[in-house]
Amino acid sequence: MIIIDKAILHILDFQSGMTVYSDELLPVQDSIETFLSRHIEKSWGSQDAKPGSFYEDSVFQQNMDSYLRGASDFVAFSKEIAHTLENAFVHAEEMASADIIVADVRIDDCRKLVVFKSNSHIGYTHQVSQTEHGIRNEIINHYSIMPNLTQKMDEFAFIDTESREVSVCAKKYTIDGNALFVFPEILLECSLTPSPKEAMRNLSKTAAKVAEAYGQDKVSTEAAVKSYVTENMQTSDELDLAEAGKEIFRENPAMQADFDQAIRDAGFTEPVRMDQEATLKRVCKHKLKTDTGIELTIPTDYFDNTEYVEFNNNADGTLSITLKHISNIVNRG
Repeated sequence: MIIIDKAILHILDFQSGMTVYSDELLPVQDSIETFLSRHIEKSWGSQDAKPGSFYEDSVFQQNMDSYLRGASDFVAFSKEIAHTLENAFVHAEEMASADIIVADVRIDDCRKLVVFKSNSHIGYTHQVSQTEHGIRNEIINHYSIMPNLTQKMDEFAFIDTESREVSVCAKKYTIDGNALFVFPEILLECSLTPSPKEAMRNLSKTAAKVAEAYGQDKVSTEAAVKSYVTENMQTSDELDLAEAGKEIFRENPAMQADFDQAIRDAGFTEPVRMDQEATLKRVCKHKLKTDTGIELTIPTDYFDNTEYVEFNNNADGTLSITLKHISNIVNRG
C-alpha cells in the first residue's frame, strides 16, 4: 500500500530561463493522488533501478537528517534538492527543462523519500481562443507535458529513512566536459551497485560470448542461463553471477574461468538483489526466431526436455526443431 503524506512540485524551466519553486505542498487527492501513486508504484518496481548507499560525507544525507529530526521543514528540504539539481543541469550540454517532484511517502509501512525528475516533453493539446467571430478551437504544441500513467519518469530516487538504502534510476549528462550521473553523483552523493536488469543482461551476454568463443551453441547456453536463474529464484532473492557461471559451464573449467573474469571486469563482484517475481516472469519463456522468419516461444521448463522439444543437427549443416506430444493447436493470430 502506498500512502503519500507530503508532496511538492518545483519547475526548472531552462527554456524561458525561469525556475519556479513552490512554497506550498501539492494537494494529494483525486487526480494528483492517482498520478503520484501510479508513478511511485511503477518506479518502485522498476528493474532498472540501482541499489546504493550514501557516502559518509553526503550533504543530501545531512539535509535529510535535519528534515527528519524536525530542524527543517519539508518545503525547505525539497527546495534544497531542486536547487542542487538546477545548479547541475544548468551546466549540462543536454540541458532540458524539467519538473521536480519530492514526496514523503509510506510503501508497505516503510517510510521513504522520493525524488522524481520529469523532463518537459513536447505534446499536442487543444486551446480555446475567443475571436471577433466567436470561439475558435485550435491544436497547439505544449512544451511541459508530464508522463501519463503508462509511461515512466525520466529519473527517480527512493531513500529508505530507516535503513538509508537508496534506489536510483539515473541518466548520464555531460557537465564541464565530464560524463556524470547527476542523481547519484551530485544530488545524493552515493555509490551504486548494478541493477537487476543489468545483472540479467550481463549474465546472458557474457555467457553467450564465452559459448561462442569455445564453439558452443548460444541458444542452448541462453536456455541454460534461464534454467539456472529460474531454479535459483525459487529459493533466493539474490543472483550471484560467478556461481551462475560455474553451473552453466560446469563441464568446462576453462569456460568457467573466462566467464568469471569477464563478469568481474564488468563490475559484478557481489551478488545482486533481485525481484523474484519480476525475474521469474522474465525467464519463464525462451523466444526463438529462425532465419526463415519462424518465431517460437517455448517455456523454459520444456526447452531441455526432449519429450516435448528436440533440436537436431542435419547433415547439410542446418538445424531442425521437433515439437512433440501436441494434442491441440490454437490460432493466436
